[in-house]
Amino acid sequence: MTNLAFIFPGQNSQYTGMGRDLAEKFPAARRTFEEADEALGFPISKLCFDGPEEQLKLTEFQQPAICTVSVAALRVLAEKGVTPTWVAGHSLGEYSANVAAGSLDFADAVRTVRSRGQFMQEAVPAGKGAMAAVLGLPPDETTQACAAAAAETRNVVSPANFNSPEQTVISGYALAVERAAELCKAKGARRVVILQVSAPFHCALMQPAQDRLAELLRSLTFSAPTVPVAVNVDAALVTDPGKLREALIRQVTGAVRWVDSIRLLIAQNPAFFVEVGPGKVLGGLMRQIDRGQSCVNIEDEASLERVMQGALQKHRAED
Repeated sequence: MTNLAFIFPGQNSQYTGMGRDLAEKFPAARRTFEEADEALGFPISKLCFDGPEEQLKLTEFQQPAICTVSVAALRVLAEKGVTPTWVAGHSLGEYSANVAAGSLDFADAVRTVRSRGQFMQEAVPAGKGAMAAVLGLPPDETTQACAAAAAETRNVVSPANFNSPEQTVISGYALAVERAAELCKAKGARRVVILQVSAPFHCALMQPAQDRLAELLRSLTFSAPTVPVAVNVDAALVTDPGKLREALIRQVTGAVRWVDSIRLLIAQNPAFFVEVGPGKVLGGLMRQIDRGQSCVNIEDEASLERVMQGALQKHRAED
């Protein structure tokens, strides 16, 4: 079953109990959790299944937990003969996408994203940075507001995630983010929501984290992918292993160009999109980007059955 675009979720898709049903029902998923536990040296599986929720929210645990659930779902799909023709992942999810493409070993990925979470957490002192979701304002106007706030406050603030035509997340020093939020409201933003995050991700303040992560990623082996990866930072389909590595490095300070990445995949004319991993965040963003696209999620046995039924019906229709 081909001509599918797999997309992988990023931070804040986690919930206590995620992956448990897959691990109980499918040996491939169970082995994935066991592999992650061994690679990390602690039971990430128990944290996924049982919490506590407060620990699961911590960036250094949240990132490997989401990656593990995503890869567990990916491997169950593969056993069912459902494989991608293209892959993409939202921020953290790009690591899962590289595992899906065969360019990065899973054990390396899960260890790296734990370090990535630690590096990002430690890059900016607690309380100094902030992020906010700007709703109902065109991305270019949000970008202009950030530039004006940065000039006025002489502090960093910039777009971090271009999530949909209706939602752009901004990131930087708390004072500058607050000023940018005021300017966005003055421009007509429907709402601006200050996010409960542990650090200001995807902005220049993350440079210390990017430098530390670069050293780690350059010590790993990246292989030629079996399918193209739509990378966040460039919104381009990449098949060169060196460029995939550098994209993961640059995305730490670079904005997540999710709208452009999804539109790039839509242009490839996939049969449908599959959100592989916990939650339905990316499916929600898909509806804002292009309501004509079909996007299904897989995170447990019930959703797997829906994906299989949908794929079968699509196959019959094409026949």
